[in-house]
Amino acid sequence: MPPEACAAGLKDVAYSVKKLAAANQACDDLMQKLCEAVGPKTQTCQLVTSQTKQFGPEKCKMMAQHLPEVIAELKKMESANQPLSGELQAAIVQAPATSFGPANAKVQVVEFSDFQCPFCSRAADVVHQIKEKYGDRVRFTFRQFPLPMHQNARTAAEAALAANNQGKFWEFHDRLFHNQQQLDRAGLEEQAKQSGLNVAAFKKSLDEHQYAAVIDSDLKLGEQVQVSGTPTMFVNGARVANPTSFEAVAELIEAALKGTTPG
Repeated sequence: MPPEACAAGLKDVAYSVKKLAAANQACDDLMQKLCEAVGPKTQTCQLVTSQTKQFGPEKCKMMAQHLPEVIAELKKMESANQPLSGELQAAIVQAPATSFGPANAKVQVVEFSDFQCPFCSRAADVVHQIKEKYGDRVRFTFRQFPLPMHQNARTAAEAALAANNQGKFWEFHDRLFHNQQQLDRAGLEEQAKQSGLNVAAFKKSLDEHQYAAVIDSDLKLGEQVQVSGTPTMFVNGARVANPTSFEAVAELIEAALKGTTPG
C-alpha cells in the first residue's frame, strides 16, 4: 500500500475512533449515574458495568429517559443481594420444615424450590453433593415454593409433604425431580406406589389438602426474603448467586465454616 494510502487510512481510523467514543458516551454516562445510585462497590454496579457495555447507544439513551424506574429496579435488586437480617435468617431455618443435619450446625443452608422447575432439578443434585461433602457440619432445610406458572407444582409439593409424613421425603424428592414429566395426579400416585408409601393415606392427604397451610407458610416466608424465582438458596442468610452450581454453594459454605466472607 502506498504511503499516501496508509496516511489516509490512519486519518480515517482516528476519525472513526472519535465518532465511536462519542456514540458510547451515552452508555458511559448511564453507567456512571446508575453506579452512583446503587453504590460503586456493589454487586449490582458490577453487573451494570458489564452489561451496559453491550447495550449500544440507542438502548442506553432509551434507558436514560426512564432513569428513575431503572434505578428503582436496581435498588430492589441490590436489596435482595444483601444478607438477611438475623430475624429473617432465623425465620427461614426454624421448624416446621424438612431438613437434614444437626439443628445447631454452624452453617445453615435453606433452599426454596419448585418440583416442576427444571433448574431446581439441577439444584437437587447440588443438595446431594452438600450432604456427601459436609455431612453433619451443615444443616440443610428444604422449603416449598411452587410457582403459579407451574400447574402441577403445588400438588407435587403437597405430595412431597405427604411422603415426608411417611418418612420418605428425600426418596420422593429425588423421584419427583427425576420424573418431572409425571407430576400430574396419576404420576404422583405412581411415584408413591414405587416409593412404597401407603397409597391410600397418600391419596387422602392430597384429596384433603392436608399440607396446604405448610406450603402457604413457606410461600409467605419466601416472599419476605424476596424469593422471586426458583431455586433460591441461602447460606447463613447470604443469597447464593448460582444455586445450581455446587462450586458456588461450596464457596459460601467454606467461608461460613471459617467464619469469613468470600471475596
